[in-house]
Amino acid sequence: MSVPIVFKLLLVSLFIGASFNLASYAVHFFAAPAAAAWRFGIAALLLLILLFAKERMNTEALRRNWRMFVLLGVVGVFGFNILFFEGMKSTSPLNGALIMATNPLVSALLARVILRDPVSLRQGTGIVFSLLGVLLVITQGSWQVIGSLSFSAGDLLLLGGNLCWALYGVLGRGFIRGSSSLATTAYTMTIGAVCLMLFAVGSTGPLPLSSIPWSAWGAVAFMSVFASVLGYLWWNRGIAELGISRTAIFFNLVPLVTMLISLLSGTPVTAVQVLGTLLVILGVAVASMPSRKKRPRGAVTLSGGRSS
Repeated sequence: MSVPIVFKLLLVSLFIGASFNLASYAVHFFAAPAAAAWRFGIAALLLLILLFAKERMNTEALRRNWRMFVLLGVVGVFGFNILFFEGMKSTSPLNGALIMATNPLVSALLARVILRDPVSLRQGTGIVFSLLGVLLVITQGSWQVIGSLSFSAGDLLLLGGNLCWALYGVLGRGFIRGSSSLATTAYTMTIGAVCLMLFAVGSTGPLPLSSIPWSAWGAVAFMSVFASVLGYLWWNRGIAELGISRTAIFFNLVPLVTMLISLLSGTPVTAVQVLGTLLVILGVAVASMPSRKKRPRGAVTLSGGRSS
C-alpha cells in the first residue's frame, strides 16, 4: 500500500466533509437540483479537459466500457446525489449521519456478494471501531438518542443513496476493463452531470442567477474542484490500489470532518466526541494496514472462508 494514496483519501474525507457545510450554504441561493447540476457540470468539464491533455480522451476505454460508464454515471453520480439531497429535505442530520456511516459495511458486503471479495478479520475490526466512533460522536454517547430514532421517507432515500455510492465503487472495480481512473471518473461524471442538468431543468431557486453572491459561486466551485474532481478521481484510485473495503473505511471520517468544521463556529468539543474521533482514527489505521504478502494456509476471514 502506498502512503500517498492514503494521504489522498484523507484529503477526500476532508473535501467531502467540508462539502456538507458548503452545500448547506449554497442551497440558500440555488435550488438543490441546480446546485448539484452546476457542481458536477463544472467538474465534468474540468475532467474532460484533463483527460484530453493526459490521455487524448482514451477512446479505447470508452469503447470497451461505455455501457458500464453509463450505469456508473447514473447510479454513482446522478443517483447518489439526487437521493442524498432529496432525502436530507425530510430527515434529520443525525439520521443521515448514521445511515451514511454504514457505507464501509455496505461496500464490504456488496464486494463479498458481487465480486466474492473476502473481508479479513483486521478489516472487519477496523470497520467496527470506526462505526463505534461515529456512533459516539453523532449521539454524544447517549443510548436514548439512538432509541428515539424514527425512520421517514427521507431515511429510505438516504439508504438508497448509500447503496448507490457503494455500488459505484464495487461495480467500477469489478467490471471496468482497460481504463484508467481518470478516464473512468471523467466519463462517469459527464454522464451523471448530464442527468443532473436534465433533472434541474425547470427548477426555481430562491434567487435569479444574476443575484447569487460570489461566495455561493465559490462554494459551488470548491465542491466542483475538490470534492468532485479530486474526490472521485482519488476515490477511484484508492479502490484500484487498496480495494473496496479498505477504501470505503475512509468515508467514516466524513461526519467527523463536518463536525470539526462546525466547531469553528464555537460549538464546544466534548470528551465523548474526542473518544469517538480516536476510535474512528484507530479504525481507519487498522483497516488500512498493509496485508502480509504471505498468509498461512487456512487464514480466517470474516466471510467464513479462507483468504486467497
